[in-house]
Amino acid sequence: MSKEKNTSQDPSCASCRVTIRKRACVTPGGVGGNNCPTQEQAEALEAANAKYDSMELREFARQASLQEAACYANRHERPYVLQPSKTRIQEIWEFAHRMGYTKVGLAFCLGLVNEAAKVEQIFKSQGLEVVSAICKAGATPKEWLGLSDEEKVRRDGFESVCNPLYQAELMNQAGTQLNVVLGLCVGHDSLFFANAKAPSTVLAVKDRVTGHNPLAAVYLSESYYAKLKETGSQDDDGVL
Repeated sequence: MSKEKNTSQDPSCASCRVTIRKRACVTPGGVGGNNCPTQEQAEALEAANAKYDSMELREFARQASLQEAACYANRHERPYVLQPSKTRIQEIWEFAHRMGYTKVGLAFCLGLVNEAAKVEQIFKSQGLEVVSAICKAGATPKEWLGLSDEEKVRRDGFESVCNPLYQAELMNQAGTQLNVVLGLCVGHDSLFFANAKAPSTVLAVKDRVTGHNPLAAVYLSESYYAKLKETGSQDDDGVL
């Protein structure tokens, strides 16, 4: 059980201290932590599960679960020990094939232009048509959003705004069936997800410091990155 009392009714699964295999969400008859949504949010669960009455959503979820299982080898062995066998990029193209998709979108960041070229080649080699759009497409100046020269990354000159709404519109017009996001900035990725019509997944997220491995900072939050947990920590621009 979590030692910290959550006074709201909102779920707090991240702070649950129940052993994984004893949790109610994992084992029937298991134990629930504080404000456990498995045990205390029956109406919300019923409402969510009712959405699977849509055959489209049900099939998408079914194929996603099949893909999940396919990423582990030798599942017939007993006792079974997890044996992951597929990379993220392989999982993406396999899922696309499972769903019968042939046209995927690739929305990527300028900072990962080399990686995007390789990803496009890989997807094409797996029989997929690729529609790709870089974040700077359209060359809309940052001043158009009301940014001053001091608020640009590179000052004293023209700088294009990252335009996830344009990336999403390009994907929508092209009729992509599944979109893959590669390295879009925080916030920009959110705008893309909110405005793209096709389902979207993530191949990699941007982390300028850790080589696009954001969990590195999380893993080191008890040591070299302990400052992350200090109240009032701020970046160079003074933003908390």
